[in-house]
Amino acid sequence: HFTPERLAGMKFRDKIRGLVWRRLEIMGPAREAVRGALGILSMPQNVPLGLRISWRTADLMWRIAGDTSTDFNHYTKRMTLGAVYASTLLAWLDDRSEDWSETAAFLDRRIDDVMKIEKLKAEWRGSSERRFSPTRFFGRLRYPPR
Repeated sequence: HFTPERLAGMKFRDKIRGLVWRRLEIMGPAREAVRGALGILSMPQNVPLGLRISWRTADLMWRIAGDTSTDFNHYTKRMTLGAVYASTLLAWLDDRSEDWSETAAFLDRRIDDVMKIEKLKAEWRGSSERRFSPTRFFGRLRYPPR
């Protein structure tokens, strides 16, 4: 289980994966009830409630993991985790493998996909010095580098 001491020594990726997995374990005995609840939440009149619940779940997981972001990153992290959690939940509902090994593999692949996107974003941000910038160009005309 996740004590503050144990969480402190983990990478964010491992924290999030562990928190998603723990939530599935907790819901395990009530799997058919979860299936029914998702059916009810998918009804048009209940979609706003379902979205709020999903947001709160993702927000709580990130807060437990120690996320303190308050900028645009705060929102993108929660939306991304909401999508990972929702797709994993659907895979889990139909998983008949021993110890939900298919769901575990699915979750790992989704987290790997997110990490690839984050790596691309970091590379794109890091390459801003190599991209043409009219502002930088005109600034160097006025104030040449020494």
